[in-house]
Amino acid sequence: MIETVTSMELPVGEVLRIKKNRLQPDILTGQEKRACIVAGIHGDEMGSQYICYELIRRIKENYERLKGIVDVYPALNPLGLDTYNRGFPVFDFDMNTIFPGSEDGGMVDEMAARIVEELKGADLCLDLHANNMHVKEAPHVRVMDDQNERLMGYAKAMNLHAVWVHPSNVVKEGSLVYAMNQEGVDSLVIESGIQMETDRELCDKIVNGILNVMKKMGVWEGEPIVNKTFIWEDDTVEYINCDSTGLFISSVSLFSKVKKGDRIGVIVKPILGAVIEEITAPMDGVIFTLRRYPSVREGALIARIAGESYD
Repeated sequence: MIETVTSMELPVGEVLRIKKNRLQPDILTGQEKRACIVAGIHGDEMGSQYICYELIRRIKENYERLKGIVDVYPALNPLGLDTYNRGFPVFDFDMNTIFPGSEDGGMVDEMAARIVEELKGADLCLDLHANNMHVKEAPHVRVMDDQNERLMGYAKAMNLHAVWVHPSNVVKEGSLVYAMNQEGVDSLVIESGIQMETDRELCDKIVNGILNVMKKMGVWEGEPIVNKTFIWEDDTVEYINCDSTGLFISSVSLFSKVKKGDRIGVIVKPILGAVIEEITAPMDGVIFTLRRYPSVREGALIARIAGESYD
């Protein structure tokens, strides 16, 4: 059942509407758990749109397995999606910095406050994201370390490649997940892929993970999937940045395992026809973030490597 969560009049005479698709059993007992899947905070993250489509399609195809309530919100920033804009158009800022918003604030603050109010009372909220146009992410879950114990069961149940545990002091307080955890709603960030791209293989892994979490909640009936999930503490993750300006040519791929000193890639200067910098792995580990946009400037992020891992 498609419902309008909130709507606002726009200066151009149009109406901004945020909608959800609620899927629930035909007969309710009043004891059902509620899972919320949110996407489209950044208007250029196309992978999350496919995930929402595929999740709804699979639930509808196997409706008899649905035992709880699933609310899917594909477009929390509909104007961004309509204009292929990562931020909120006109105001030109990152919508994922304004939560929990305020009913007494401007239009976007008020909209954020209504979204938070809508999500209150849910048993779980999963916020789907991709990286920007420059780097591609392996599918993983992000958890704040002060909520590690409370959320790790859900994080592992996603069955993605890894769970990255962040120090809570580096997580943006204005993000939706931060706001919902403060409201007592168990909330996780799912990162995968790159903006403006739909990698179906990566997206299908996330859909499988969401169904697995729904199984854990009692919202879905199906065979549980249990895979090995690595836990990456923040101090086991190394950021690799370049020292030169030029064109990055990669020697590895996402998920590649590397040893300390292995070549990650090179920076070349086209006009010289020469390599001006070699990028090497600073430690043993696995590549879970890798630059896709080849043009780089000094200090640009090339890759992230996760070191020692455990499950």
